[in-house]
Amino acid sequence: MSENAFSHLALAEPLARAVAEMGYESMTPIQAQAIPVVLQGRDVMGAAQTGTGKTAAFSLPLLQRLLKHENASTSPARHPVRALVLLPTRELADQVAQQVKLYAKHTNLRSAVVFGGMDMKPQTAELKRGVEVLVATPGRLLDHIEAKNAVLNQVEYVVLDEADRMLDIGFLPDLQRILSFLPKQRTTLLFSATFSPEIKRLANSYLQDPVTIEVSRPNATASTVEQHFYSVPDDEKRHAIKQIVRQRGITQAFVFVNSKLGCARLARTLEREGMKTTALHGDKSQDERLKALEAFKKGEVDLLVATDVAARGLDIKDVPAVFNFDVPFNPEDYIHRIGRTGRAGASGLAVTLVSPSDTRLMADLEKLLKHKVEIEALEFDEDRPRGRINDGRRAWREEEERREVRRDRAPSYEDRRREPRSTAAPKDPFFDQPYQPPEREAAATWEAGAKPAGGRISANIKPKRKVAALFKATETT
Repeated sequence: MSENAFSHLALAEPLARAVAEMGYESMTPIQAQAIPVVLQGRDVMGAAQTGTGKTAAFSLPLLQRLLKHENASTSPARHPVRALVLLPTRELADQVAQQVKLYAKHTNLRSAVVFGGMDMKPQTAELKRGVEVLVATPGRLLDHIEAKNAVLNQVEYVVLDEADRMLDIGFLPDLQRILSFLPKQRTTLLFSATFSPEIKRLANSYLQDPVTIEVSRPNATASTVEQHFYSVPDDEKRHAIKQIVRQRGITQAFVFVNSKLGCARLARTLEREGMKTTALHGDKSQDERLKALEAFKKGEVDLLVATDVAARGLDIKDVPAVFNFDVPFNPEDYIHRIGRTGRAGASGLAVTLVSPSDTRLMADLEKLLKHKVEIEALEFDEDRPRGRINDGRRAWREEEERREVRRDRAPSYEDRRREPRSTAAPKDPFFDQPYQPPEREAAATWEAGAKPAGGRISANIKPKRKVAALFKATETT
């Protein structure tokens, strides 16, 4: 039996039973190094690539140490918050909370999760009943602290998971406020995919003599992931994805884009072109985001088009490929994106589509990876659709056949309507004639016989034009 087997850990029987039921046999490197240290009560600063089992690395030893507080009482006072796990995104918080519940299902320890985008009332009711392990995003946790729903004065363990991502999206002030509510004597665990200078400053401020665990080279990509960079113009990227999916027989894949608007548009376009697609981005409600993830996990959709909100920590097993539709603005996000495939030792494919405008972003990525990236040319199939024809809903070859049929018969109204209209105005011979002054009108016969005006009127005053009377004036007596 392997030395890294879970059976070698001195886990309590309820936890060992849960681990066995979940099919865990051998520990990953981060688990093998972190679990014994956390069981000793030491602070930990851990760095590992995403998908290496960090959740179990901190959850199992925390639950083991909290078993001394386990009780079956219904009183909320007997179930104060003793372990706090902070994460940057809603999806990651929900995922970690589900894992903690599975690990603790044979114990009397209670756990709950709070995150934004959902009604606070159900979360408040769960907190009021008492929980030992609270999983939260920083913003929503502060809301509950201010509403007096969460009391953190008995917290013994704090976990800052995906700490680099929390700093990237501006959570540092919220983290500092939350940590100010906690007891000074506590165990703090900080896990991050990378050890940036900012992360080290955070660790120096809040960790006491931490044990540093680094199971991979900083900013390294998994060796099991096959990486390709293809030079593709922006308007051909959709066709590139479809062709690679078809050629390699890919059943499911993540497609990462840089913007929420681009995410929604790409998902709609791929859906119209016959691919089962769903979108995941920040403008979607929490319910929509959870449903999209659930549909992808069940295999109901082929492509999950997402922004970087989904690039961190999502544990979806056996995803064979990741497409970078856009080169990420932040080069470190490349590592997290391709970490969605090739998880736990499995093989995976990462394809990045590079357009001519991505020169600067690729230079930043090469600087991070510390090697020159080879950009390959992608040869397209000859029968692919060329250009936008009827919004991509009809094949190019079918359109050509319809054109041949129309040439052999008399033009119909539909054909005439499709023909481009001439922009030249029709010629009018009237406008080609030279200018001719208008002829003077001949005087009316009744006016020709009228007497000229008397001498009382000045010659400079034009006389009034005489108008024929329609009725004779009647004489009055």
